[in-house]
This record gives sequence, C-alpha cells and structure tokens, in this order.
Amino acid sequence: MSTHPPPQTGLDASDIILYYLEQIGCDYIFGIPGGAIEPLYDALARSSRRGGIRPVVARHENGAVFMADGYARQTGRLGVCCATTGPGTTNMITGLADAHQNNVPLLAISAQTPLPTFGRGAFQESSCTGIDTVNMLQHCTRYSTLVSHIDQLQHKLITAVMTAFHSPRGPVHLSIPLDVMRQKLPDGTPRFDLPKLLQTPHIVDPEKTTALLEDIARARRVAIVLGGGCGEAIGAILAFAERLDAYLITTPHGKGLVNPDHPRYRGVIGFAGHSSARAVLTAAEVDLIIAVETNLSEWASGGWSETALLNERLVHIDSVSENLTRSPMARLHVRGHVLAIFEEIMAQMEAAGANDKQAPKPLPPITAEDTPRFSLDEETKCLSDATPIKPQRLMHELNQRFPANTRFFADTGNSVAWAVHYLQPKERRSHNRRGVNGGLFRTSIEFSSMGWAIGAAVGAALAYPDGPVVSITGDGSFLMSGQELSVAVAEQLSVIFVILNDHALGMVKHGQRLAGAESIAHQLPETDFAALARAMGAEGIIIHSPQDMQALDIETLCSRQGPTVLDVRIDAEEVPPMSLRVQGLRRENERRRTVVG
Repeated sequence: MSTHPPPQTGLDASDIILYYLEQIGCDYIFGIPGGAIEPLYDALARSSRRGGIRPVVARHENGAVFMADGYARQTGRLGVCCATTGPGTTNMITGLADAHQNNVPLLAISAQTPLPTFGRGAFQESSCTGIDTVNMLQHCTRYSTLVSHIDQLQHKLITAVMTAFHSPRGPVHLSIPLDVMRQKLPDGTPRFDLPKLLQTPHIVDPEKTTALLEDIARARRVAIVLGGGCGEAIGAILAFAERLDAYLITTPHGKGLVNPDHPRYRGVIGFAGHSSARAVLTAAEVDLIIAVETNLSEWASGGWSETALLNERLVHIDSVSENLTRSPMARLHVRGHVLAIFEEIMAQMEAAGANDKQAPKPLPPITAEDTPRFSLDEETKCLSDATPIKPQRLMHELNQRFPANTRFFADTGNSVAWAVHYLQPKERRSHNRRGVNGGLFRTSIEFSSMGWAIGAAVGAALAYPDGPVVSITGDGSFLMSGQELSVAVAEQLSVIFVILNDHALGMVKHGQRLAGAESIAHQLPETDFAALARAMGAEGIIIHSPQDMQALDIETLCSRQGPTVLDVRIDAEEVPPMSLRVQGLRRENERRRTVVG
C-alpha cells in the first residue's frame, strides 16, 4: 500500500474518506457497488491507479463485513466495508452485530439517496423518513450517524474511527447521501492527523499492580486464564507465568496463543474445553486465578461457573471496563493496557529481587502429580482409521499436516466445537511482542454467526500473504455463505476451506438429541461441495478417509494461486464436545417448565 499523495484542494467527500483511511494503513474496502455509492467507487478507482486502497467485491454485503472483520483481526488495523442504500445496508446488520459482540474495529460506510429525495419514496430509500438504517445500526455499532452536509464529514469520520478503537473497540457506521458524497471540501485540504489522534497512552495503575503482587506473594499456586485480547502481551505473560511456575489456561478466544506442548498449559476453559483445565481451576491448591483480557461470557467461563472461575480467588486484568462488570466477585480488578501492566509487574518483581526486598518468590515447581496434564476427550479417536473419517481424526490431521504459521478460522456450529477441543495449532515463536494478530486460531463465538469463518478467512488471507489460511466450516454454513468462495477465486487467495459435511445442521441435531428434544428440522440434502467448488473456479477434493487426508499434497495446496475446498465426509454420528451448550439448553428448559408449572 502506498502513502497518500499530498492533499489537493477541491477534494470531494469520497476522496477525503480515502485520504484518512490511507493515513492509518487501510489496504482494502470490502463491499458491493451500487448507484447511490458510486462516488466512493469512483474515488477507489483513482486510489487503485496510484497503488492505494482498492475495492474487494463481495458476493453479499454480510460477507463483506465478515471479510473486513477477518482483515481487522489479522492486522490489528481498521477493517472497512461499504454498501449502497436500502437493502445493501440492511444486509450488513448481522456482520456488524457480530463485530460488536467480538470488539472488532470496523468502519461501515453506507449510502443514502440524495437529501432532497428524503421522504418522497425514492428507490431504495433508507432515510429517517423511510427504512431508517442509521437508527437500525445504532443497536449493533458503537457509533452510527448521518453525514448530512460536507462540513460535517471530517469531524464525523474522525469521531467514528477514534470510537472504533476506543475501549471497548467495535464497529462504527457513517451513512452518506449521494449528493453529499459528490460535494467538494469547501475549505481546501484535509485538516487532521488521524494516526496521531489514535495514539493512546499505556495506562498502568501502580496501586493495583502493587496489590496484585501482594496477592501473588501470598498464593500457594497461580493459574492464568488468557482471553483473546492477549496477543500483544503474550510474550510478557508467558515470561510472568514461567517466573511463577503458574498454570496456563485459555478461553476459546485465547486458543492458539500458547503452544499446547508448553509444560504449564492445561487447555481451554469454557465451550468445548478440556477437563484438565477445569481440574486446575477447581484444585484446592490453586488459590489465585488471574484472568486476562476476557469478557467472561457464557462460553468463556464454563457457563458462568462459580466453582471453576467466578469466585473470590479471581483477579481480573483487562483493558475494557465493560469486561470487568462481568466479574464483580473478583478480589481485584486491574484495568489498563495489558502489555504495560505485565511489563510493570515484571519490572517491580525484578527491582524487589535486586534490592533484597520482599518479592513474590517462584512457586513450587509443577509436577506430574499436581494436576492432570493437558489431555483430550476420546483421544484414541484422533488416530482412528475408520471411514467415514472421524472429526477427531480430521482435526489431528490438520494439526499435523499444515505448517506452523497457518491461521485457522473456525465457524459456528459443530466446526467450532471440534476445533476448540481437538485442533491444537502449535505456536513456535519466541517470547516477543507479536502484535494483536499473535494468535493462530480465530473464532466468533459471542454472536456466533454462521458463515463468519468463510468471509473472515478471505479478509485475513488478503492481509496475510506469508502463510496459509484455513477456514473450518460446516455444510450448513457453506450453503448459507459459500458464495464468498468466488471472491477467493477472483483474488487468487490460497485459502483452504475445510467443510465438515454431515448433511445436517450438526449442532442442532446433536443438541436436540442430547437435550432430549424432538429431532426435527436439522436435515440437509447431500451436497457435492467439491463439484460446487470446481464450478466456481476453485480446486475441489472429496475426503472420505484418513488415507485421503494423508494423500493430500499440503505444500501444493498452501502455495497454489487460488482456493481449495476439502469436502470432508465426516462420521455424522460422532457427538461434538458441546456439553456446556446442552447444559444451557437444559437450564432454560427447566426454567420454562417451572414458569409454566
């Protein structure tokens, strides 16, 4: 991406938007063109010619949001998507809601019909006098506003981008009428330095860090629970854990930040998690639990488990105040920039040790007798040679066959359950600053939109040319959003789409069985996704058995210019590790019976 040339006078609104987005390193705008948003695409054509921001044409506006989401998660930069007025804008709602619940910084730009047409029944009108999209999107963004004249544009754009990166991060929305988008900037050139405005101080509360050190000094054994926001700080956190010989556990979002072979790692707590993680958190000798950058939602806290996590042993460290409201029972809250907090803690520990002052001493070394080592349920099935291939064996093959720098995206449904529990990407980098994109595993379990991993993998692949991207999805999700495969074809991206094909909405099917509900409405037609992929210009391969997986030339798949679909015919009777979800359904059923009774 090139630097924007010196600003010219007489720029129109669309050029101004691109000028500021180029300032902060945006490479792409994901969207679908239309008449009302044509000026933005005119500006993108000018930008593309000079090597600046270029458009990526999605197949559905929701897919465009998912692509911007994947791009943002991979780069740590702002993801940008756009849509025309009316249905183009309403099609973005689910993706923006997903980004809102997962704190992903996105800018959505939508068009409106010209201002003089408001209230007159214009084609696809979505103004305040019609289908009010600005108001609709207020409920799934951090900021949603109409730019009603050119003099507002710079201030509202700056406000939107700054809000997207404020704590909590999230999506923002600017709605711009067609005539305003064509207007020229009246006062000449853009006025603001956006990168400078986005710089935030790394705040640390020394009183709270001192209190934390006192808690550590009194502890018999410490467990650290890592959330998805620990990417930038993971090196410092691992050094801290090793100094204390503390256990390491992740939430589903934090998975992929710690090598599963790490001697202190005990697995995932929460949805599709590991019994070894729960054993640590319920062990009598673990009297201090430090949760870092996690919202402690249902799926990240073992169904709000008071026994394992949400109790007086908890210390919650987070940069997001909203997350801290989920842990009122914690003995201590430490709010601030997480990397700065752990660097300060380590510095204080070093200083105390150097001055022979009382400092936290390393805890007794972890031994094999302390708690069970990290382990998987039904681990023998990871090596099963049965046909059709068992999902456990499929995850094992993905672990073993793909390069260490692979980015995995797991979709909602059975896909995420199998991946959270059995997929174990191995982080082999040293303890250094890795940036916010430090993790090898991404999911979207808060809002849990089906098809998210399809678009997100495309956006991530555009931002990550140095390694393969794997989207683990289901046949239900692919039938819902699989058209975005053709974007990967058009962009010649080496994304590997692994489709768990069991001709069913698998989580629905198994959830009904486990919860004792009626077995209904989960069936899907048997579909040849490999043939569908070839029809769209991608490589398509059917996988029936472990031998089929082993016959794949992974190096070629990862290096080819274009996507590959692996249509994996899994054993449809294998039950995914989703007991947490089933417990939630049972609790709700019991509550309803009580109310009715």
